[in-house]
Amino acid sequence: MAKEDYEVVMGLEIHAELSTKTKIFCSCPTDFGGEPNTHCCPVCMAMPGTLPVLNEKVVEYAVKAGIAMNCDIAENSKNDRKNYFYPDLPKSYQISQFDMPLCKNGYIEIETKDGKKKIGITRIHFEEDAGKLNHDEYGGGSFVDLNRAGVPLIEIVSEPDIRGAEEADIYLKKVKSILEYIEVSDCKMQEGSLRADVNVSVRKKGDNKLGTRTEMKNMNSFRAIQNAVAYEVKRQIDILESGGKVEQETLRWDELQGETISMRDKEDAQDYRYFPEPDLALIHISKEYVEEIKRNMPELPESRKNRYISYYNLPEYDANILTSTKYFSNLFEGALEVCNNPKAVSNWIMSDIIGILNEKEINADKIPFTAKDLGELICLIDKGTISTSIAKKVLLEMFDTSEKPNKIIEKNGWVQISDEGAIIEVVNKILAANPQSISDYKAGKDRALGFLIGQAMKETKGKANPGMLNKMFLEELNKQ
Repeated sequence: MAKEDYEVVMGLEIHAELSTKTKIFCSCPTDFGGEPNTHCCPVCMAMPGTLPVLNEKVVEYAVKAGIAMNCDIAENSKNDRKNYFYPDLPKSYQISQFDMPLCKNGYIEIETKDGKKKIGITRIHFEEDAGKLNHDEYGGGSFVDLNRAGVPLIEIVSEPDIRGAEEADIYLKKVKSILEYIEVSDCKMQEGSLRADVNVSVRKKGDNKLGTRTEMKNMNSFRAIQNAVAYEVKRQIDILESGGKVEQETLRWDELQGETISMRDKEDAQDYRYFPEPDLALIHISKEYVEEIKRNMPELPESRKNRYISYYNLPEYDANILTSTKYFSNLFEGALEVCNNPKAVSNWIMSDIIGILNEKEINADKIPFTAKDLGELICLIDKGTISTSIAKKVLLEMFDTSEKPNKIIEKNGWVQISDEGAIIEVVNKILAANPQSISDYKAGKDRALGFLIGQAMKETKGKANPGMLNKMFLEELNKQ
């Protein structure tokens, strides 16, 4: 059988660190970084005699995520002990949620090449993160850093509704976007704030029975997930085609080797020996509490996208990109408050700003200037103070120096020449130097006009008003 005869069935378990100021069961800070073992206390170090106290903000943030992803919010839920040993898990168990999660039966809608599709969400629950092992590069051992131990997480568990790496990528980006918009997680994948366990299986098309799944742990980049899924799908199909059997196991993705490597047999729920956490009370969520959170929810990306299309008359393509991250969306809306030119702002973000971000390999949250600065730059173009070509230079300097547009323009002497006397002087000089272009224009070669305007822009170092140049060149050419 060929690869096309198989169907990929996937589910994602997304772990997002919550942006609370303190940890889930103690008052230690959750700041990323810091010297090892400086953000911990007897509680998150699991010293004998210590007791956990649940951070109420964790519950609030988990409920916000559940509402944003169309989940039912449980009136009653509880904490459980998930028992397993890792060197960076001080208690040798993790406080999590098992059979009574806070949120369940949700979904989000994604846009695929075949149209809109709902991906079911089985549950969203909260739990504590483990610490981190720092491995000595010279083989001297591993060192345990407990700064991250006890940092609150939510785990978002999808139904096996995802069909392939492309849908997984779209789904993960949509979840990331929602979490950013509701401001419960910074979703910085490079810092481990957002990571996913990817469950992959294959089955013959038309078969309703699920295949044996493997789980790839702690994936924290979109590209790695795409590559890992492609490899694992091929590996499983090759096993089945050769008459073998796919084993249920936990894998890790080796980026350098470009292959998945077995870590251990996959655990099932019974392997964790869950039991209710005796040191924490049951959690009761009132309907009034949920309604209050709903009233204070920020506008979600889907709503913003529809508003951009209907109110600002933007194409759906533009609206999708602008709302793909809250940073682009906030930049767009903030710039509009200054310049009131929706399409211009959209174009600058989609082409120039995203282009520079890609070139510099930085994320949208690292844009070093404000939405107001972008709006002022576009106003300067609309007023004729600078040309579009000069504005592109200004934008590059805004990225490099964080300076205001007016200051950059003043410093470099980039104010657009819009004086009629100065423009006509340049026009006559260029015409005198290019008699052949005059002949070409009169012979019907329209590109000659573009050449003359280009020479004038070169002469003025891009500062001449292009609209005035075009008008005056036409007037002078038609006189001859």
